[in-house]
Amino acid sequence: MRRHWAALLVVLALGACQRAEAPQRVDPARYDQFFLWAGVPPAPALARAREVYILGGEIRRGGTARLVDMRAGLPHVRRAKIWLTVRAERLDWDARVWDAIRAMLERWRAAGNRLEGLQIDFDAATPGLDRYRAFLEQVRRELPPGTRLSITGLLDWSANGDPAELARLAGLVDEVVIQTYQGRTTIPGYATWFRRIDTLPLTHKIALVEGGEWTPPAALARDPRFAGYVVFLLRPPSPAGPGPRRP
Repeated sequence: MRRHWAALLVVLALGACQRAEAPQRVDPARYDQFFLWAGVPPAPALARAREVYILGGEIRRGGTARLVDMRAGLPHVRRAKIWLTVRAERLDWDARVWDAIRAMLERWRAAGNRLEGLQIDFDAATPGLDRYRAFLEQVRRELPPGTRLSITGLLDWSANGDPAELARLAGLVDEVVIQTYQGRTTIPGYATWFRRIDTLPLTHKIALVEGGEWTPPAALARDPRFAGYVVFLLRPPSPAGPGPRRP
Protein backbone atom coordinates (compact mmCIF):
# COMPACT_ATOMS: atom_id res chain seq x y z
CA MET A 1 0.00 0.00 0.00
CA ARG A 2 2.84 2.39 0.84
CA ARG A 3 4.42 1.66 -2.53
CA HIS A 4 1.06 2.36 -4.19
CA TRP A 5 0.75 5.78 -2.54
CA ALA A 6 4.38 6.64 -3.28
CA ALA A 7 3.88 5.84 -6.95
CA LEU A 8 0.70 7.92 -7.02
CA LEU A 9 2.51 10.91 -5.50
CA VAL A 10 5.25 10.67 -8.11
CA VAL A 11 2.66 10.64 -10.90
CA LEU A 12 0.90 13.67 -9.41
CA ALA A 13 4.18 15.55 -9.00
CA LEU A 14 5.17 14.86 -12.59
CA GLY A 15 1.77 16.00 -13.79
CA ALA A 16 2.10 19.23 -11.81
CA CYS A 17 5.54 19.89 -13.33
CA GLN A 18 4.22 19.31 -16.81
CA ARG A 19 1.34 21.68 -16.20
CA ALA A 20 3.70 24.34 -14.83
CA GLU A 21 6.02 24.05 -17.82
CA ALA A 22 3.30 24.07 -20.47
CA PRO A 23 3.56 27.25 -22.58
CA GLN A 24 0.86 29.84 -22.10
CA ARG A 25 -0.87 31.84 -24.82
CA VAL A 26 -0.03 35.54 -24.80
CA ASP A 27 -3.13 37.42 -23.64
CA PRO A 28 -2.82 41.21 -24.11
CA ALA A 29 -5.02 41.76 -21.05
CA ARG A 30 -2.11 40.61 -18.87
CA TYR A 31 0.36 43.20 -20.20
CA ASP A 32 0.74 46.98 -20.34
CA GLN A 33 3.22 47.62 -23.19
CA PHE A 34 2.26 47.13 -26.83
CA PHE A 35 3.26 47.44 -30.48
CA LEU A 36 0.47 49.04 -32.54
CA TRP A 37 1.00 48.57 -36.27
CA ALA A 38 -0.79 50.19 -39.18
CA GLY A 39 -4.21 48.69 -39.90
CA VAL A 40 -4.63 47.16 -36.43
CA PRO A 41 -7.75 48.42 -34.62
CA PRO A 42 -7.24 49.59 -31.03
CA ALA A 43 -7.56 46.68 -28.60
CA PRO A 44 -9.33 46.94 -25.23
CA ALA A 45 -5.96 46.33 -23.53
CA LEU A 46 -4.72 49.69 -24.82
CA ALA A 47 -7.01 51.44 -22.33
CA ARG A 48 -4.64 50.38 -19.55
CA ALA A 49 -1.40 50.67 -21.51
CA ARG A 50 1.69 52.15 -19.91
CA GLU A 51 3.73 52.42 -23.13
CA VAL A 52 2.78 51.99 -26.79
CA TYR A 53 5.16 51.67 -29.74
CA ILE A 54 3.27 53.05 -32.73
CA LEU A 55 4.37 52.47 -36.31
CA GLY A 56 4.60 55.93 -37.81
CA GLY A 57 6.64 55.39 -40.96
CA GLU A 58 8.69 53.05 -43.11
CA ILE A 59 11.89 53.45 -45.10
CA ARG A 60 11.67 50.88 -47.87
CA ARG A 61 14.04 49.25 -50.31
CA GLY A 62 14.17 50.51 -53.86
CA GLY A 63 14.50 53.97 -55.29
CA THR A 64 15.57 56.96 -53.25
CA ALA A 65 15.42 56.57 -49.48
CA ARG A 66 12.38 58.37 -48.07
CA LEU A 67 10.09 58.19 -45.06
CA VAL A 68 6.68 56.76 -45.96
CA ASP A 69 3.99 57.94 -43.54
CA MET A 70 1.98 54.91 -42.36
CA ARG A 71 -0.80 56.68 -40.49
CA ALA A 72 -3.88 58.46 -41.79
CA GLY A 73 -3.69 61.01 -38.97
CA LEU A 74 -1.80 61.95 -35.85
CA PRO A 75 -2.07 59.66 -32.82
CA HIS A 76 -3.72 61.19 -29.77
CA VAL A 77 -2.77 59.17 -26.68
CA ARG A 78 -3.33 60.89 -23.38
CA ARG A 79 -2.50 58.30 -20.74
CA ALA A 80 0.37 56.15 -22.02
CA LYS A 81 3.85 57.09 -23.10
CA ILE A 82 4.34 56.52 -26.81
CA TRP A 83 7.27 55.79 -29.10
CA LEU A 84 7.40 56.74 -32.76
CA THR A 85 8.50 53.53 -34.49
CA VAL A 86 10.14 53.71 -37.91
CA ARG A 87 10.48 50.40 -39.73
CA ALA A 88 13.62 50.38 -41.88
CA GLU A 89 14.67 48.11 -44.74
CA ARG A 90 17.80 50.19 -45.47
CA LEU A 91 20.21 52.43 -43.58
CA ASP A 92 21.36 54.90 -46.25
CA TRP A 93 19.32 57.73 -44.75
CA ASP A 94 20.02 61.18 -46.16
CA ALA A 95 19.20 64.69 -44.97
CA ARG A 96 15.66 64.51 -46.40
CA VAL A 97 14.90 61.38 -44.38
CA TRP A 98 16.17 62.98 -41.20
CA ASP A 99 14.24 66.17 -41.81
CA ALA A 100 11.06 64.08 -42.23
CA ILE A 101 11.70 62.08 -39.04
CA ARG A 102 12.37 65.20 -36.98
CA ALA A 103 9.22 66.81 -38.37
CA MET A 104 7.15 63.72 -37.53
CA LEU A 105 8.53 63.66 -33.98
CA GLU A 106 7.59 67.30 -33.56
CA ARG A 107 4.06 66.79 -34.92
CA TRP A 108 3.43 63.87 -32.59
CA ARG A 109 4.71 65.83 -29.61
CA ALA A 110 2.72 68.95 -30.54
CA ALA A 111 -0.47 66.85 -30.66
CA GLY A 112 -0.25 66.48 -26.90
CA ASN A 113 1.22 62.98 -26.75
CA ARG A 114 3.68 61.90 -24.08
CA LEU A 115 6.33 61.17 -26.68
CA GLU A 116 9.10 59.03 -25.22
CA GLY A 117 11.34 58.95 -28.28
CA LEU A 118 12.17 57.20 -31.55
CA GLN A 119 12.33 53.46 -32.09
CA ILE A 120 14.13 52.03 -35.12
CA ASP A 121 12.86 48.64 -36.24
CA PHE A 122 15.65 47.09 -38.31
CA ASP A 123 16.78 43.47 -38.54
CA ALA A 124 20.48 44.02 -37.86
CA ALA A 125 22.33 40.74 -38.41
CA THR A 126 24.38 39.67 -35.40
CA PRO A 127 27.69 39.45 -37.34
CA GLY A 128 27.12 43.03 -38.57
CA LEU A 129 26.60 44.75 -35.24
CA ASP A 130 29.68 46.92 -35.79
CA ARG A 131 28.14 48.41 -38.94
CA TYR A 132 24.81 48.91 -37.21
CA ARG A 133 26.56 50.67 -34.33
CA ALA A 134 28.14 53.11 -36.80
CA PHE A 135 24.67 53.91 -38.15
CA LEU A 136 23.31 54.43 -34.62
CA GLU A 137 26.11 56.87 -33.88
CA GLN A 138 24.74 58.97 -36.75
CA VAL A 139 21.22 58.58 -35.35
CA ARG A 140 22.33 60.08 -32.06
CA ARG A 141 23.84 63.07 -33.87
CA GLU A 142 20.65 63.66 -35.89
CA LEU A 143 18.04 63.31 -33.13
CA PRO A 144 16.88 66.40 -31.23
CA PRO A 145 18.49 66.72 -27.78
CA GLY A 146 16.66 64.74 -25.10
CA THR A 147 15.08 62.28 -27.56
CA ARG A 148 15.37 58.71 -26.29
CA LEU A 149 16.34 55.94 -28.70
CA SER A 150 14.96 52.39 -28.80
CA ILE A 151 15.89 49.66 -31.28
CA THR A 152 14.62 46.18 -32.03
CA GLY A 153 16.97 43.22 -31.85
CA LEU A 154 17.15 39.60 -32.97
CA LEU A 155 16.94 36.54 -30.75
CA ASP A 156 20.56 35.55 -31.16
CA TRP A 157 22.08 38.87 -30.04
CA SER A 158 22.43 37.65 -26.46
CA ALA A 159 23.59 34.19 -27.52
CA ASN A 160 26.05 35.03 -30.31
CA GLY A 161 26.61 38.78 -30.28
CA ASP A 162 30.11 40.18 -29.75
CA PRO A 163 30.14 41.29 -26.07
CA ALA A 164 32.29 44.30 -26.91
CA GLU A 165 29.91 45.49 -29.63
CA LEU A 166 26.89 44.95 -27.41
CA ALA A 167 28.55 47.00 -24.69
CA ARG A 168 29.15 49.83 -27.18
CA LEU A 169 25.47 49.72 -28.14
CA ALA A 170 24.63 50.22 -24.47
CA GLY A 171 26.25 53.63 -24.70
CA LEU A 172 24.17 54.63 -27.72
CA VAL A 173 20.64 53.33 -27.18
CA ASP A 174 18.29 53.53 -24.22
CA GLU A 175 16.86 50.06 -24.79
CA VAL A 176 16.58 47.13 -27.18
CA VAL A 177 13.36 45.15 -27.71
CA ILE A 178 14.19 41.53 -28.57
CA GLN A 179 11.78 39.95 -31.10
CA THR A 180 10.55 36.39 -30.41
CA TYR A 181 8.21 35.83 -33.36
CA GLN A 182 7.78 35.84 -37.11
CA GLY A 183 4.44 36.74 -38.60
CA ARG A 184 1.73 35.59 -36.21
CA THR A 185 3.66 32.85 -34.40
CA THR A 186 6.39 32.48 -31.81
CA ILE A 187 9.76 31.29 -33.15
CA PRO A 188 10.21 27.60 -32.19
CA GLY A 189 13.00 26.86 -29.71
CA TYR A 190 13.14 30.44 -28.42
CA ALA A 191 14.23 29.26 -24.96
CA THR A 192 17.60 28.14 -26.36
CA TRP A 193 18.44 31.70 -27.36
CA PHE A 194 17.62 33.08 -23.91
CA ARG A 195 20.03 30.98 -21.86
CA ARG A 196 22.39 33.95 -21.59
CA ILE A 197 19.89 36.81 -21.77
CA ASP A 198 20.96 37.97 -18.29
CA THR A 199 24.41 38.79 -19.71
CA LEU A 200 23.08 41.24 -22.32
CA PRO A 201 24.76 44.51 -21.23
CA LEU A 202 21.96 46.95 -22.08
CA THR A 203 18.39 47.53 -20.97
CA HIS A 204 16.13 45.13 -22.85
CA LYS A 205 12.51 44.18 -23.25
CA ILE A 206 11.03 41.03 -24.79
CA ALA A 207 8.54 41.35 -27.65
CA LEU A 208 5.78 38.71 -27.72
CA VAL A 209 3.11 38.19 -30.35
CA GLU A 210 -0.56 38.22 -29.34
CA GLY A 211 -1.81 34.64 -29.05
CA GLY A 212 1.70 33.20 -29.35
CA GLU A 213 3.21 30.68 -26.96
CA TRP A 214 5.44 31.85 -24.15
CA THR A 215 7.14 30.34 -21.11
CA PRO A 216 9.52 32.74 -19.31
CA PRO A 217 13.11 31.48 -19.54
CA ALA A 218 14.79 30.87 -16.19
CA ALA A 219 17.50 33.46 -16.93
CA LEU A 220 14.95 36.29 -16.84
CA ALA A 221 14.44 35.76 -13.11
CA ARG A 222 18.06 36.80 -12.46
CA ASP A 223 18.26 39.40 -15.24
CA PRO A 224 18.95 42.89 -13.79
CA ARG A 225 18.37 44.73 -17.09
CA PHE A 226 15.11 43.06 -18.10
CA ALA A 227 12.48 45.83 -18.43
CA GLY A 228 9.32 43.89 -19.24
CA TYR A 229 7.33 42.61 -22.20
CA VAL A 230 5.92 44.35 -25.27
CA VAL A 231 2.99 42.59 -26.98
CA PHE A 232 2.63 42.89 -30.75
CA LEU A 233 -1.10 43.28 -31.32
CA LEU A 234 -2.69 41.52 -34.30
CA ARG A 235 -5.75 42.25 -36.37
CA PRO A 236 -8.07 39.29 -36.89
CA PRO A 237 -7.14 37.25 -39.98
CA SER A 238 -9.36 37.79 -42.99
CA PRO A 239 -9.63 36.47 -46.58
CA ALA A 240 -8.46 39.89 -47.78
CA GLY A 241 -4.88 39.25 -46.72
CA PRO A 242 -2.45 38.36 -43.94
CA GLY A 243 -2.03 40.15 -40.65
CA PRO A 244 0.45 42.98 -40.12
CA ARG A 245 4.13 42.43 -40.75
CA ARG A 246 6.48 41.67 -37.91
CA PRO A 247 8.15 44.76 -36.49
